[in-house]
Amino acid sequence: MPASHQLVVEADGGSRGNPGPAGYGAVVIDPETGEPLAEAAEYIGVATNNVAEYKGLIAGLKAAKALFPSDDALRVHVRMDSKLVVEQMSGRWKIKHPDMKPLAAEAARILPPAAVTYEWIPRAENKHADRLANEAMDAGKRGRQWEPSSSTAALDSASPAVPLDLPPVAGPPGDAVAGAAKARAAMASRTTAAPAAPSSTPQTGWGTAPDLGAPATFVLLRHGETVLTPEKRFSGSGGTDPELSAVGRAQARHAAHAFAERGTIQEIVSSPLRRCRETAAAVEGRLGLDVRIDEGLRETDFGAWEGMTFGEVRERYGADLTAWLASPDVAPTGGGESFAEVAERVSATRDRLIARHRGRTVLLVTHVTPIKTLVRLALGAPPESLFRMELSAASVSSVAYYADGNASVRLLNDTSHLR
Repeated sequence: MPASHQLVVEADGGSRGNPGPAGYGAVVIDPETGEPLAEAAEYIGVATNNVAEYKGLIAGLKAAKALFPSDDALRVHVRMDSKLVVEQMSGRWKIKHPDMKPLAAEAARILPPAAVTYEWIPRAENKHADRLANEAMDAGKRGRQWEPSSSTAALDSASPAVPLDLPPVAGPPGDAVAGAAKARAAMASRTTAAPAAPSSTPQTGWGTAPDLGAPATFVLLRHGETVLTPEKRFSGSGGTDPELSAVGRAQARHAAHAFAERGTIQEIVSSPLRRCRETAAAVEGRLGLDVRIDEGLRETDFGAWEGMTFGEVRERYGADLTAWLASPDVAPTGGGESFAEVAERVSATRDRLIARHRGRTVLLVTHVTPIKTLVRLALGAPPESLFRMELSAASVSSVAYYADGNASVRLLNDTSHLR
């Protein structure tokens, strides 16, 4: 029986802007020794995270096949921190986005489907491929392409072995080690261009911020209209929990279509209230992503004001309303939440979600006050700024959170998808 080989491919991709300047990285590893056998990376221009991740997978599979092109029994175990790619290539999630289908099909043609298995791993366990992807994006920033000779991940640097529940390699003892040595020798014999010289152009103007890696990007979608929305009635978490109106359902469909076209969303998190869950479900249906519910994204509890217009509240609870408008520490009549309490809840939710989704683009389907609070906190604006923002039903805003703790507001109240 001919010898067969087992390899591990770790792949990643990133986009600085999503979409924005993008690149991928992939490394082929000997699972017995943990030794890197081949690396691949490329700057691909402007693209989304998902496109870059798929291209990283394709490059990794091609590199694995190139090491042992005559081994028809070659088996590859792919490890990636992209749940989207892993679940779609494993056949558990449908591939609906038009940009993803040809990439997934290309990846599936490289090796027989039965020869490839997939595993999701945390981002912290995918550092080698992540570093290669960032090297590729850095090279693209300089107007160059990534070169192996300039990589900080040397091919002969050993890393911990990758434990896999796979059958033993067929063939004589030492076959896997011999194969690794052969692959390493082949890689070392290839001629490569000299490393790019550092730029001597001085930095001018405002300059650029240090490269902190891909941020956690929150795309903030306000739910679609309910029957209370056009009448501008207080509708929080302590009221009747209304469903979307016909107009609101249409708005949710338009938003879902726009997100499917962009192909940037990797996770969906929703408020537990019905109007948000229904809006999120429309996006879920188009993207094939599961919706996770987070209580921290619910709307303010407006107490006795639930269901009333601003004028009705002023008429019945004038003194309470005046005090509420004057101080973030004052709660609505009847034991609702103050803006200070909402800010504390939302900031805790924000920190938890940032930690869970570092480097990823997450759709948060929520309400007026949580979205305004996230924007206010990102800008370092005072509480009264909440009354100076307009947020339409089914509007989209966006905030990016970087590793140094800074945030960048990228979009506010975009309704172009509804026109």
